[in-house]
Amino acid sequence: MEKKNFEVIIIGGSYSGLSAAMSLGRALRQVLVIDSGLPCNKQTPHSHNFITQDGEKPAVISAKAKLQVEFYKTVEFYNGLAVKASKIENGFEVITKSGDVFTARKVLFATGVKDLLPKIEGFAACWGISVLHCPYCHGYEVKNEKTAIIANGEMGFEFAKLISNWTKDLRLCTNGKSELTLEQTEILKKKGVLILEEEIASFEHNAGYISNIIFKNGEKVDVKAIYARVPFEQHCSLPKDLGCEINEMGYLKVDFMQKTNIPGIYASGDATTQMRSVALAVSTGSFAGAVINKELIDEDFS
Repeated sequence: MEKKNFEVIIIGGSYSGLSAAMSLGRALRQVLVIDSGLPCNKQTPHSHNFITQDGEKPAVISAKAKLQVEFYKTVEFYNGLAVKASKIENGFEVITKSGDVFTARKVLFATGVKDLLPKIEGFAACWGISVLHCPYCHGYEVKNEKTAIIANGEMGFEFAKLISNWTKDLRLCTNGKSELTLEQTEILKKKGVLILEEEIASFEHNAGYISNIIFKNGEKVDVKAIYARVPFEQHCSLPKDLGCEINEMGYLKVDFMQKTNIPGIYASGDATTQMRSVALAVSTGSFAGAVINKELIDEDFS
């Protein structure tokens, strides 16, 4: 790649980054998309709740999106990892793991989050396939099936209420002593939710499709799906290195215009919100691209 200077660098070339790149490409902007090729849903077999793409494989959606963005010749792609970013006089400098250096007036982080999976045997293999994070994305496909939730306390109570919309055959696995209040426990029991306090040892599964939860006491519970909320961290540390604020939930703090607290730096997609879906990532990326273009126009007229 010969060109080193751009108007906008987008770090993260999945759904949100590609959507932003399309907005900016259609606005005739010189854009570089840097992508390391590690989307958080790489193991998920099908994407849902995204109109026109419902049921499609995530990799197919992103491949089609990239092909369409490549039509706009002012957008270029770089396969690699951005490892350093810094503020310079007229914008920002980004350095990749291979040592390539690029500059731009604006930077958009569409880098997503990295899930920190529990050390339960079989959990990682089932994550995104039969161990699910979102009923809006995957609940319909396992409606009315034997389902478990791994959560405790207030989160467990609220999660059980939510998932009961998709199935009544529900058990709440607290993976240790229950932290539910007496009132919460009674409410769930009246709704037919079975509360299991034994610690989980492993999952039995076939190619990521769960069949049984195995507890440390040797008991076994058959299920077809599990919902779990797992901790996470930002997939990319560069925004924090640049001084971007992280909110109390661990997401990049942005305003309603997808702007971080650092002028010239924007963020979109899963890195900014707990509402993790392809549809929302595309939406926030598209909007961020339009906002960035307007800011560049305003600066050129000042």
